[in-house]
Amino acid sequence: MAQGLRLVLFGPPGAGKGTQAQLLRDRLKVTHISSGDLFRYHLGQGTALGLRAKEYMNKGELVPDEVTIDIILDKVLSVPNEEGFILDGFPRNPHQAEELEKALSGAVRGLDKVVHIEVPEPVLLRRLGGRFVCRDCQAPHSIGEGEDASKVCSQCGGELYQRDDDQPKAVKKRIQVYNDETTPVLGFYRDRDVVVDISGDQTVDDVNQQVLAALDA
Repeated sequence: MAQGLRLVLFGPPGAGKGTQAQLLRDRLKVTHISSGDLFRYHLGQGTALGLRAKEYMNKGELVPDEVTIDIILDKVLSVPNEEGFILDGFPRNPHQAEELEKALSGAVRGLDKVVHIEVPEPVLLRRLGGRFVCRDCQAPHSIGEGEDASKVCSQCGGELYQRDDDQPKAVKKRIQVYNDETTPVLGFYRDRDVVVDISGDQTVDDVNQQVLAALDA
């Protein structure tokens, strides 16, 4: 498989984009750019951007475009032209998609594929209710009902916790916002014939194999 692919992972909250991004990053040797991780990094550093983002993220709402676009494009454009990247959590509306396309038009090439992971809403609600992340490396973990939430990270041994935006009320708001504001981005990319649709209602390995097969094609 050729290296240097430029991908967007697209799907609702809880679709498994973060997990697939990590698997693809390791397989394809490309940079993983997560909008959520970037915002949390700035929040952890106490930057003005992080504090501005916090109030929106905690309510399950989208961070305003002017904040999101600047931080993401700065990171995207720092990746050398010959190298690839995986965008996870961006773009989230047609305006962001247009700004990304404009920014990449000044580079050697644009996006290669948009991987759309589809998952039914009841499955999303169940998954997000059991989603925990590592405080140290931000690796996602799934903890089912009745399981011990004090487990440690399987990757680095760090403490696991549940983010405010994975609480039930915020989860429902995030899915509503996705349906209303983010779904139109699919139409933007379908017009450019770069979308591949993958069923996310299966095992992590099965989803990953389907994604890799689609990228080979």
